[in-house]
Amino acid sequence: EEQRAFADTARAFAASEFAPHAAQWDREAIFPREAIAKAGELGFCGLYAPERIGGLGLPRLDAALVFEEMAAVDPSTTAFITIHNMATWML
Repeated sequence: EEQRAFADTARAFAASEFAPHAAQWDREAIFPREAIAKAGELGFCGLYAPERIGGLGLPRLDAALVFEEMAAVDPSTTAFITIHNMATWML
């Protein structure tokens, strides 16, 4: 149920925040800082970072479900968020 909740939240977020702008962002090479910040407010920028540093501490499978839902709408922006997650986890 928790995995479905994360996936559902990611799907709804991507539909409302990415879908209306994704084509323009790609066409005009825009880095969507505001949308990424909103993803961060939902915890999507620290999915597998430990809770002790402010992340959600999710396993990779749960994080992949979130990424998959967002990437179905906007793979470019989701790629930025996955890279951010990787860097956050390593730091």
